[in-house]
Amino acid sequence: MRTTSQQSQRRATAEAPPTVGNVAVGFDLLGHALVGSGDRVTVTRTASGCVRILSITGVVVSLPLDTDANTAGRALTALLLSCPPATGFDVEIVKGIALSSGMGGSAASSVAAVVAANATLDAPLSTTTLYHAAMRGESAATGAAHGDNVAPALLGGLVIAPSHGDPVQVPVPAWLHAAVVRPHFPLETRASRAVLTEPYALHAFVEQSEALALTLAGCYTQDASLIARGLRDVLVEPRRAALIPGFAQVKQAALDCGALGASISGGGPSIFGWFDSHEKATRASGAMREAFRAVSLESDALVSVVAAPGARVVE
Repeated sequence: MRTTSQQSQRRATAEAPPTVGNVAVGFDLLGHALVGSGDRVTVTRTASGCVRILSITGVVVSLPLDTDANTAGRALTALLLSCPPATGFDVEIVKGIALSSGMGGSAASSVAAVVAANATLDAPLSTTTLYHAAMRGESAATGAAHGDNVAPALLGGLVIAPSHGDPVQVPVPAWLHAAVVRPHFPLETRASRAVLTEPYALHAFVEQSEALALTLAGCYTQDASLIARGLRDVLVEPRRAALIPGFAQVKQAALDCGALGASISGGGPSIFGWFDSHEKATRASGAMREAFRAVSLESDALVSVVAAPGARVVE
């Protein structure tokens, strides 16, 4: 008979936070974590050799129980390739992040799943293995295995998320805060990616590369003026802005309250701004919500340090 201690090692719950993907300057390769309600996933290790999604509860319940169509399920299926033979996982998901919100909900489920599963293994796997398995899970929702939400959900803080190799954490100033406002309507990631299919001019890539370089330099040197010079999006934002009612007004509200820069969080419809103090971010979050109300949209606001923690085992 298995003891209570042995039973506890076969079952674990992990929580992964919401995130801001792209961060204006780094489409599909840069993201940061947020302090806020995330997704919780409980994983029970079995000897079935397969992954089963047992339940989905929380703020979203209309997600597939089919393993390959579910981000957590697909991530764990990828993780099984690195596990001992006959390892299986039973999965219970509690969603804390709204669907199609632009705050990394699909990535949070896949990250929480692999972190919880890893805690049940006798020989834990590497962060690199967890990262790439979770990226595989992300592809179930977005159609592409990109890590701009996965990496910060896993590691916390601001992270460069390469398609190959390990993610790279970027040091950020302790004073750097984000305000994120989510209007109450969904915008599916696949739809927001569909507007990006037309070719871009070479000069736009040069300008965006400059913006990314300045923003990262500002983070490394803790120079707010460099961040303010760089934090802009000339590639994706112009094509996606029309998908979000009131976008220009909400962005301007953030800038009027002292934002170093503001843009679309992930695929939208959430809008974020970076600020050099908690006070400015808090004031801006209220102004941004008022701007959404002006176009008849209610919204939720979240204020967080950019250096927010990543996923953790909670049980």
